[in-house]
Amino acid sequence: MKKVLLVISEWGYWGEELIGPLEACDAAGYDITFLTPTGKKPTPLSVSCAPGYTDPPLGRSVTSEQMAEKTRKVDYSNRLDHPKSLAHWFPQRAYPSSATYLRDMEAYYKKIDQIVAEELVEYDALVIVGGSGAMIDLANNYRLHELIIGFYKLNKPIAAECYGVACLAFARDFREKKSLIWGKHVTGHPIDYDYMDGTGFEGPHAIDGTNKGFGDGYINFGPPFYPLEFILRDAVGPEGAYIGRVGHETSVMVDYPFITSRSTASSVECGRVLVTVLEKGLTRYGW
Repeated sequence: MKKVLLVISEWGYWGEELIGPLEACDAAGYDITFLTPTGKKPTPLSVSCAPGYTDPPLGRSVTSEQMAEKTRKVDYSNRLDHPKSLAHWFPQRAYPSSATYLRDMEAYYKKIDQIVAEELVEYDALVIVGGSGAMIDLANNYRLHELIIGFYKLNKPIAAECYGVACLAFARDFREKKSLIWGKHVTGHPIDYDYMDGTGFEGPHAIDGTNKGFGDGYINFGPPFYPLEFILRDAVGPEGAYIGRVGHETSVMVDYPFITSRSTASSVECGRVLVTVLEKGLTRYGW
């Protein structure tokens, strides 16, 4: 039985972007391990559970009754109640200002190498679920970067959806500082799809007192923190390519070991392609 590690933000994930790869992996009989930054149960974004929600940039509904119901069903079940904690699993990198920085980093890389050799080898693929929450606790999460690098070193598939693709752009060796997707062909949330207002976040951190001032657990940040398309264009370099396929309903790319998915409508295809990569060794798709 193949094992898949599925990473979800604690600040709001898009329901369909979980359901797409999750259903494909379930249908294939894979064993799923859910992972969140601190081990808290993730929360779906409310609009991804609201049938008929109209996405402002697209001017049409992006939440079907079927997907909304599937998202609610998973959320109400106990599947996501006790995810694995990334913070408890991977160590935190030391600050260069530490008085024992060199010794700290030696211990850090020793621990990382041990996790990769003894624990990551048990998994067959990594999936990073999209949604606006990924901008808060996934994109610049150093522990997640090390996890991604670990899968990369093991030459195992790494799938990322929508704003989750930013994690691939930022994952890089701390010394060389060149993105892992340098020279690769990727897709991801294009600037044409960015909100001018309504980029929302919700989840356990917003209501448990950890971050005071977020009221009932929802905050509207307005536009997204950054235009992901520009970041991806820079991260792949001159020999790679960002391909948005704007105007086409879906966009999924495979430039092994990376599988990238543009946004909500591409989620089911992303799951299907992930299974094809694992079962048939697909290494190139969509470009």
